[in-house]
Amino acid sequence: MEHIPVLLRECIEGLAIKPEGIYLDGTLGRAGHSFEIARRLKGGRLIAVDKDAAAIENAGKTLAPYADAVTLVQDDFRNVGVILDRLGIDKVDGMLFDLGVSSPQLDDPGRGFSYMADAPLDMRMDITYGALTAYDVVNTWPEDKLRRILYEYGEERHAGRIAARIVSERERAPIETTLRLVEVIRSAMPAKALREKQHPAKRTFQAIRIAVNDELGAIREMLETAPDRLNIGGRLCVISFHSLEDRLVKEAFLSRVRGCTCPPDLPVCACGFKQTLRLLPAKPIVPTEGEIKENPRSRSAKLRVAERV
Repeated sequence: MEHIPVLLRECIEGLAIKPEGIYLDGTLGRAGHSFEIARRLKGGRLIAVDKDAAAIENAGKTLAPYADAVTLVQDDFRNVGVILDRLGIDKVDGMLFDLGVSSPQLDDPGRGFSYMADAPLDMRMDITYGALTAYDVVNTWPEDKLRRILYEYGEERHAGRIAARIVSERERAPIETTLRLVEVIRSAMPAKALREKQHPAKRTFQAIRIAVNDELGAIREMLETAPDRLNIGGRLCVISFHSLEDRLVKEAFLSRVRGCTCPPDLPVCACGFKQTLRLLPAKPIVPTEGEIKENPRSRSAKLRVAERV
């Protein structure tokens, strides 16, 4: 399957790449965005990060023409500050984060991310690290905890019914595979919900994946650190794919744009807030109809861009 990077043109424009600049792609994946950044550098440097060892290995081949300008790092983007410190880099001129599960992980049925193919329940983005798997979440977490993550992370309105059915079914025998979990989810949902256009297991799989990989925690940590590691005029580009991610990005950006907590009638700011970001533009950038037609996975994508001031 040909890889089509989401919002590629918009990301490159948002980064405003300087040929001699230093850039960081915190979510390397299939290196589609990284390739376009690297080929625009002349004397600059790209730090390409991914927690998935397979992504790092494959990207090495894709980025081979620009190997002299690229540093590949296997790590979690939540550690962006540590990564830069380790490389002896204080600040960079731009960072890009394409959140959520990557195309290689979705396309490899053996990783357990897909509800369309049978595989062991895993869902770890980095299979070399982390003991918690989707199997553990599904088969050992208490019902109230399952219900909470399905509702909060998956925004699943039938979270209670699904959590109860999972617990009931696992008492008979462990739920070991993705398609068995899909069967359990289907059996818990009302007939009307099963007739909806969206796959009935989509929200539950999303919730479990987020829990396994602590995705929201990683995003929060990255957003706390990344803006302070930008040079003045440096750009931060973040692509999100669902409302939970986008809300975190929006609130983090706005807190650095208008973070003063003083009462509105106070004539002079007393809280000490200093603006560190400005939005470019104020609203998120979304795919064109043409891109959605060419790459349906881009349908829910939102790109937010901010500049260090």
